[in-house]
Amino acid sequence: MRIFIRILILFALAAGLAIGGRFNTGNVVLFYPPLRVDVSLNFFLVLLALLFFLVYIVVRTIVATAEMPQKVSEYRQSKRERESNRSLREALKALFEGRFGHAEKSALKALDLPENKAIAALIGARAAHHMSQFERRNAWFARIEDDNAFKTARLVTMTELYVDQHKAEQALDAVRELNARGKRHIQVLRWALKANQQAKNWSEVVKLVRILEKNHAIHPALAGRLREMSYDALLKEHGHDAESLRRVWSEVPSAERKNRYIAVSAATAFTKCQVLDEARSIVEKSLNEEWDNRLLRSYREAAAAEGSVALRSQIENCEAWLQKQAKNPELELTLGVLCFNQKLWGKAQVHMEDALDHAQEPRTIREANLSLAKLHEAIGQTAEATKYYRQCAIATTL
Repeated sequence: MRIFIRILILFALAAGLAIGGRFNTGNVVLFYPPLRVDVSLNFFLVLLALLFFLVYIVVRTIVATAEMPQKVSEYRQSKRERESNRSLREALKALFEGRFGHAEKSALKALDLPENKAIAALIGARAAHHMSQFERRNAWFARIEDDNAFKTARLVTMTELYVDQHKAEQALDAVRELNARGKRHIQVLRWALKANQQAKNWSEVVKLVRILEKNHAIHPALAGRLREMSYDALLKEHGHDAESLRRVWSEVPSAERKNRYIAVSAATAFTKCQVLDEARSIVEKSLNEEWDNRLLRSYREAAAAEGSVALRSQIENCEAWLQKQAKNPELELTLGVLCFNQKLWGKAQVHMEDALDHAQEPRTIREANLSLAKLHEAIGQTAEATKYYRQCAIATTL
């Protein structure tokens, strides 16, 4: 419809000019002595229009010629941007597809555009890392070392890749630099947790687990297991010195001291360090909260001296627990050993024999036989002692 209207207007304009020119009898005189030119007004208007269009074309040609270098430069820049962006997209696609060699080659092409340099370098670094080309990966990082806009992205990527390579110290250096910049978002904390695990910085692991757990950024089961591993390692690390051991244990929150796995580690460490009162206290508190047979080993190893109030208290505790844990071979063995230490020979023999009858684990069977052998040897029953020593040796070979 628009084209039809335009054609109609064009025809009307042509008809109007034809009619106007027919009835226009004016003349134009161009006088330049001694020359004189007379032309009709219509002819003069036509010449004037032609001259205008000629001048317009000449001016446009000059302007276009002057702008040509700039347009060529803009075209080349636009072409370079299109090619760089296409290479960047191909690099990302290849990286996600696992074609790391192709991803690195495409990243190299994408470097032509300064705006894509940082992203391309990070893609190239990841691709090189996945191909175990660690020197080339570091070279990619070096390309954007001075780019402040992408410094956080570079450091986070470095942390992740160094952790994956099990280069804990380099990963922690990147984490420290991120912390100095005030960047402590959740993902950085997660990589910092893994790096500290690899570096065996267990105190820092405990702190990071608490932060992540507070932000609901770690599964509770995983958080609990990491705490148990960390405290176990810390207690073993400081188990050679009683004061260091007490200091580590004092830093454990009271809620976490009730954890049976942590209590087992602590009781074992205090027993080995001959801090027996603390070991017994830990076992008693933990067993009252949650039962774990592994604690009983430390409890009998940390037995108090013969005739002491503490030893009698241990025996009473075991008798009370036995009412709730009937036919528990580990508890019966512990009670028998404690009675043996108190020289209650009859009770000791009864509980040791009960432990042997109910025991199923080879270790418990072996220890019950050994304890009965020592008991019979102590009361002068050599034949019985020999029998149990023999049974202990057989249990050891199983």
